[in-house]
Amino acid sequence: MNPVPRRVVIVLFEGVDLLDVTGPPEVFALLQRETDDTPGYDVVLAAETLDPITTSAGVRVLPDATFEDTAKHPIDTLLVPGSVEVDDNHRIHALADPDVVSWVKTLADRTRRITSVCVGAHILAAAGLLDGKRATTHWSTAAQLASDHPAVEVDADPIFIRDGNVWTGAGISSCLDLALALVAEDFGEATALRVARQLVMYLKRPSGQSQFSVPLEPVSSTRRMEDLRLYVTQHLDTPLTVTDLAQAAHVSERQITRIFRTELGLTPAAYVESARVERARNLLESTDSPLTAIASACGFGTTDTLIRAFRRKLNTTPTDYRAGFRITP
Repeated sequence: MNPVPRRVVIVLFEGVDLLDVTGPPEVFALLQRETDDTPGYDVVLAAETLDPITTSAGVRVLPDATFEDTAKHPIDTLLVPGSVEVDDNHRIHALADPDVVSWVKTLADRTRRITSVCVGAHILAAAGLLDGKRATTHWSTAAQLASDHPAVEVDADPIFIRDGNVWTGAGISSCLDLALALVAEDFGEATALRVARQLVMYLKRPSGQSQFSVPLEPVSSTRRMEDLRLYVTQHLDTPLTVTDLAQAAHVSERQITRIFRTELGLTPAAYVESARVERARNLLESTDSPLTAIASACGFGTTDTLIRAFRRKLNTTPTDYRAGFRITP
């Protein structure tokens, strides 16, 4: 029996933010292009009727199905985008149409996993789907979300938050990060990394706060440098000395140092340490592995080395970082 694609339903309504709607399907389509043997996703755009929907950008989108028909079938992932209005004083206010809220609540009962993009969190909250949960949204409407829905624990800092089977994403472009995280959960980190490279995102950003972000940018301008970065990511549990990197790139040690400085403005050692800290952050957020195992998996060797790297790069300790940002399974 051939594997069945995962059914993703994206909610449409008048004035919806265009990138919220189109961003995740682009990620899902790249998954299909990158993996021939993966069932992938079947994306369905659903609205109250089959009439064209005019997005906030003025671009019209045609729904694939009505909410009523969509509710007749099981849904793997329900994705709820958002919309806003701006008053005369340029203040942004998130919208939650009662009819849309009612349909989202109905569809959620048929859904394995519920997600929102940007201010779509306000619709989930209005449907009661975020009560007692930690959630994020666009920073400009976070105060509104907290005020309108006191039962929701609002945190505007993370790029995305997972609480049980409910995922919420922050700013508009973070819909790509959220979609990559869904791909990683469904098909594995290695597959998500391949998709991220096609998006020129290199690594998917973890869900932790922005002030803890390890600078693995800028994106390099040559394929050789991108291949080196991928090599580093895939061999973090090995020494990764200058000699190792030079051999992987088939250049001299002097040249490999020049390549890193020219392309990234970093020494090879500095870049490798940043990549190791980034991997450690992911493991601290998503697993209960002991620090010794994380230090080994990330190539630090000892927990003392791991702790020193965290203090140097993030001004915190691995233990404190996990206490603040461990994602509940």
